[in-house]
Amino acid sequence: MIFSACGFSQAPTATSATVAAAATGIPRQQPSPTSTHTPRPTPTPVPSNTSTPTSIPTATPVPTLTLTLTPIPTYVRLRGEVIIDQAVCHYGPGAPYLYKYGVYKGSNLEIIRRLEGGNYVEIQAIGGSNPCWVRVDYFKIKGNVLDVQPVHIDDVQLPISPYYASPGGVSARRDGDLVTIFWHPLALRAGDDSEQVPYIIEAWVCQGGQMVFVPAGSYQPAVKITDQPGCATPSHAWFIAAEKHGYTSRVGVTWPIVKVSPAGSATPTP
Repeated sequence: MIFSACGFSQAPTATSATVAAAATGIPRQQPSPTSTHTPRPTPTPVPSNTSTPTSIPTATPVPTLTLTLTPIPTYVRLRGEVIIDQAVCHYGPGAPYLYKYGVYKGSNLEIIRRLEGGNYVEIQAIGGSNPCWVRVDYFKIKGNVLDVQPVHIDDVQLPISPYYASPGGVSARRDGDLVTIFWHPLALRAGDDSEQVPYIIEAWVCQGGQMVFVPAGSYQPAVKITDQPGCATPSHAWFIAAEKHGYTSRVGVTWPIVKVSPAGSATPTP
């Protein structure tokens, strides 16, 4: 029943949608709330394992060694003619050494070496193999003897006795420029005497401002040798004793040095 307005207000009219919803029993759909966008956290970049290239050290150049080659002297063998009737050829470069054999006037021989600081040359038959030592002035040499190979007395090999050792007792004493060398006698068995010079001092000494070789032979257990000041090379000497089979081994002599006085002359040393 509809009342007319007489002090009543008219009720609001339901919309068709509301009526339909009420009639069907379907609940009214509420508007969904507006979703708020939450920003995702920005990932922190993880440092990558990027290897830093290691610089390779530069090699320091090694200086190149420049070898300076010392020229090797070229020596020759000469021919020499014996100019005396007979020359003694010794086992060593000097008159006191044992006799080996003789060479005769007119013989042509091969000169293979010369002694430093001495006047002996080593010779052999041409193409031969049995050398020995002869004085250089006994030859007429074809060529310059200084072109022949030099040899020091320390490098001259002597025949060594298989039966006797050095007698020992070698010592030396200086009195000014004169040096006296002493040793014990060599006791030989019967039949072993060479019947030649039994003792030799092989001395490399200063004379006249030059180093010279002096083979001083002796029949007694002592010998005197002149040794002067004025050379840069120290003087030295060896002692050897002979028997008929050869020599005892070399024994060094403790050489007394030259002590120069203020006046310039040598003074004695024990």
